[in-house]
Amino acid sequence: MLIGYARTSTIEQVAGLEAQEVALGATGCTKLFSEQASSVAQRDQLTAALDFVREGDTLVVSRLDRLARSTADLLGIVALLEGKRVALRILDFGGAQVDTRSPTGRMLLTMFAAVAEFERAIMLERQRAGVARARSDGLIAALWAG
Repeated sequence: MLIGYARTSTIEQVAGLEAQEVALGATGCTKLFSEQASSVAQRDQLTAALDFVREGDTLVVSRLDRLARSTADLLGIVALLEGKRVALRILDFGGAQVDTRSPTGRMLLTMFAAVAEFERAIMLERQRAGVARARSDGLIAALWAG
């Protein structure tokens, strides 16, 4: 059975959540768990999906960052899935099955997770620099003033 999990960080990202749900449905997911919660918040639907999956199932997500907040988080999820003999499929890998039960599949997934975590850290660093610049230029105060 293919079980889908979709997540956006905020309730304003309705279109993003719907797009994930459509992609998961088109992939053949017969059960779907979705939520709008930050990756650092409690993710009740992810917990429900991980509780629901059974041996022989495949958990499907649209992108790696929709599933895990860090490499360590991903590896914990993968370990739980492996313990239940559940496969993981990530659609941003071109729809190919990532077999986390093989050493090669786990290595590739770990490498992609590390790159994704690095990209996120760089993006946050740039965002902080942009906010600091806007603050020093007086733009943030002007925005809040209305």
